[in-house]
Amino acid sequence: MEIPYAQHFLDNGLRVIVHESRSLPIVAVNLWYHVGSKNEQPGRTGFAHLFEHLMFEGSEHYDRGYFHPLQEAGAALNGSTNADRTNYWEVVPTSAVELALWMESDRMGYLLPALTREKFENQRDVVLNERRQNYENRPYGMAGMALMEALYPTDHPYHWLTIGAPEDLRAATLDDVQAFFRRYYHPRNASLVIAGDIGSDDGLALAQKYFDEIPPGPLVGGVAADARLTGEIRLLLEDRVELPRLYLAWHSPAMFGPGDAEMDLVADLLANGKSSRLYEVLVYARRIATDVSAIQNSREMSGVCQITATATPGHTLLELYEVIQAEIDRFLRDSATEDEIERGLAQAEAHFMSRLQTLGGFGGKSDQLNAYAVFLDDPGYLPRDLDRYRGATPATLRAAARQVFGTEGRVVLSVVPLGRTELAIPGSAVVEVS
Repeated sequence: MEIPYAQHFLDNGLRVIVHESRSLPIVAVNLWYHVGSKNEQPGRTGFAHLFEHLMFEGSEHYDRGYFHPLQEAGAALNGSTNADRTNYWEVVPTSAVELALWMESDRMGYLLPALTREKFENQRDVVLNERRQNYENRPYGMAGMALMEALYPTDHPYHWLTIGAPEDLRAATLDDVQAFFRRYYHPRNASLVIAGDIGSDDGLALAQKYFDEIPPGPLVGGVAADARLTGEIRLLLEDRVELPRLYLAWHSPAMFGPGDAEMDLVADLLANGKSSRLYEVLVYARRIATDVSAIQNSREMSGVCQITATATPGHTLLELYEVIQAEIDRFLRDSATEDEIERGLAQAEAHFMSRLQTLGGFGGKSDQLNAYAVFLDDPGYLPRDLDRYRGATPATLRAAARQVFGTEGRVVLSVVPLGRTELAIPGSAVVEVS
């Protein structure tokens, strides 16, 4: 299970990775910038996500909407931002690969001359509206914000959500965001993958043609910060919801770090799927929850392991909490069975295979090459990534779980309907997020 590739670096520092696959007459162009919300500062949040929007608003040599010319050529395209990176991608017919590369290079090298105050203010309003729709006015939408603010101190780069704080976005100036762009959106802080119906020499030649003239930009240093909890934090959030929901969150291993793959498997066997332990007891046997899930959300500096469960009518979150704790204690004592590990490994391998079925888009082969290149400096890491899961044993899963669950440090958040605080975990402090 490998993705063959050729890698080159342009004189300006741009990493270029070419993967040749002649099965279809299409080419995926995938560009990652090693910048996300963790590169922001308190009081200046939301800039990375704001630029995800601004990068589609035109550049100096094509000062119009980015989607139209590519879609006219038959392309699919999109972009996204998280705490650690920003990515943009296009999947185009082979005949349109130069169009995609020209468009990407123009907004990398020549965005700021076309970034007017009107565009900036318009897209800032779009982001503020997106925040209202996806967080403020969505059931349970503010839970993630409450958890991050409790897990990480105010000066930690993971304390805030990627979309940013509304007061920070409103206070931002055009000069602020232009300085942020100059700092991070340049060849030295980017990685370009060209994958599909193209040879490695041709791909490199096209990358040189369209990106060579762009100045390298400043060196970007890494971000380092630490966070730990010494005890259990119980929080209460009232929301416009019908059913109470419980969130438990722990600090966990960083992306690709020791214990990261093991915690992926632990989360799956505890609460993902109808055969998982918590589903069987909470939803199927006792019927005190309508749903339960778990995730090992690993990021570049640290991860968060989270268990979420929604109570059925007539039941409190304390009931869910006690059952979840009992199952965690049982896992820490007995670990997983060989059958559970085999099932988890099969799911992991299926997930790896599904990501190899497409060239472009989110999670496709071009995206995987860039992820390994940006975070590990190794585009060919895929086989070793899978080996992290294949090497799991009951002992390694129990050891990883003890590192995460075996400490007293965690956040317990009760989200309850307005006026129904009696449904929350006892001793929870009211939290306000906005």
